[in-house]
Amino acid sequence: MTTRLVMAREPLPASGSPSVFLAGPTPDRSAPVPSWRPAALDTLTAQWNSETPLTVLSPESRNGQRAARYEDQVDWETTARQNATAILFWIPRDLRTMPGMTTNVEFGLDVTTGRAVLGCPPDCPDPQRNRYLIYIARRHGVPVLTTLPDTVTAALTLITHQDAGR
Repeated sequence: MTTRLVMAREPLPASGSPSVFLAGPTPDRSAPVPSWRPAALDTLTAQWNSETPLTVLSPESRNGQRAARYEDQVDWETTARQNATAILFWIPRDLRTMPGMTTNVEFGLDVTTGRAVLGCPPDCPDPQRNRYLIYIARRHGVPVLTTLPDTVTAALTLITHQDAGR
């Protein structure tokens, strides 16, 4: 019943161990707002009930240290998403503070992997901007949820089913 947090550009765990990537908009320094990822980590930790540790992959930098090169960040995120057992998309879209433009592209890349879950809170500042993602998710059988705890549950269910299939 343990989780381990791996943040941007830190060494990734060996594949085969359960992991979840926290995909979604990251607060920008120019319009600082609290990150949603600490709540996601807390919820994952509370819900994870396996003896096997769960690795949580966050694209946010530890202590706010940005990548020296943009490509280093993109490459780490791409590899982390590819290696993750589940990709949890949480999109509390706010065009002013967390527009999530990169998230749109990442979701498009990951929607057909069978490892994505989509959470879109209907009470976020710009919920209508998630409409297309919700539609595409449903077309591809991706679970669509409206709360962070339910989105976490769906991601952990996905991990559990993948582990059972091995």
